[in-house]
Amino acid sequence: MYGKSILIFSSLYLLITFLIVPLIAPLFGRQKINTNSHLRPAGYITVLLNRNYVTGETNKFLRDISNRLMCDKSEVQIRYLDACFPFIKGFPLLPHLSHNDGCKIDFSLVYEDESGKIVNKGKSLSGYGIFEEAHEDEFNQCKDCMEKGYFQYDYPKYLTLGSINPDLRFSEKGTKELIEAILNHEKLRKLFIEPHLKRRLNLTDKRIRFHGCGAVRHDDHIHVQIN
Repeated sequence: MYGKSILIFSSLYLLITFLIVPLIAPLFGRQKINTNSHLRPAGYITVLLNRNYVTGETNKFLRDISNRLMCDKSEVQIRYLDACFPFIKGFPLLPHLSHNDGCKIDFSLVYEDESGKIVNKGKSLSGYGIFEEAHEDEFNQCKDCMEKGYFQYDYPKYLTLGSINPDLRFSEKGTKELIEAILNHEKLRKLFIEPHLKRRLNLTDKRIRFHGCGAVRHDDHIHVQIN
């Protein structure tokens, strides 16, 4: 009996998610993210939970960046994580503080294999929680925030849903290439990444900002917003 109920619920949920929600979302000013060869969800959990909706302007922003990477024949793909829900401006996309208007989206960092080849895969099932820690000679923003009492700063370590691909390593070249493609778009307003990664990648654009100790650490993903 429970098996039949689960099957019915799952079937209805998938029907609503993939056929009905995309038709209703435009009434609320949202669109499902349009994918292409250089723009993909980092994992299907984002899609199944309807966390892949943005405004039309943000969708165009994503398309422009991915087309730029495509035209440059880049090995880097945009692997997006949480964006926003399809309905109601201001409705919170927990646990995020600001993903509530269709203008914010998170991207995965870029990784490479042991030979240095860019691999468009992640290191956790959720896309969050596996950090590229500060080196000994780099300022450790996470430690600083934690010592100031912001205990939530590294809580995404509990949201990985499991670690994968342990042999992959952070790609400085690939991540910088992705960020530079984002920075080249005139619609970008803010980009959040952990300060030690900003310095390590030699990024100086003023739109790259520190998100504050009241948020969470950003050395497992890149936060982008156009509004």
